[in-house]
Amino acid sequence: MELTEFAVSQGRIVISKDDDFVQAYLINGEPSLLLISTGNISNLALEVLIKSNLQLISDAFLQSRFVELTFNSIVIHE
Repeated sequence: MELTEFAVSQGRIVISKDDDFVQAYLINGEPSLLLISTGNISNLALEVLIKSNLQLISDAFLQSRFVELTFNSIVIHE
C-alpha cells in the first residue's frame, strides 16, 4: 500500500516538504497535507517550528485539509 492510500485509510495527515504531495492533493483532494515551506533548515529548527505552532496547525486543519507552514505564517489552502 502506498503512503497516500495508507494515510487516507488511517485518517492520517501527510507532512512533507515535497511538491509531489501537493500535486497529488490537488488531483485527488486527499490525503490531508501539511506542507513545510521553509527551504533547508536543520531538524532541530524544524522541530522547534512545528512545536511552537502546533496549536495553530491543529486549528488550521479544522478549516482545511491542506495547510502550509512557513517560517512566518500558516497558510490555510481552500
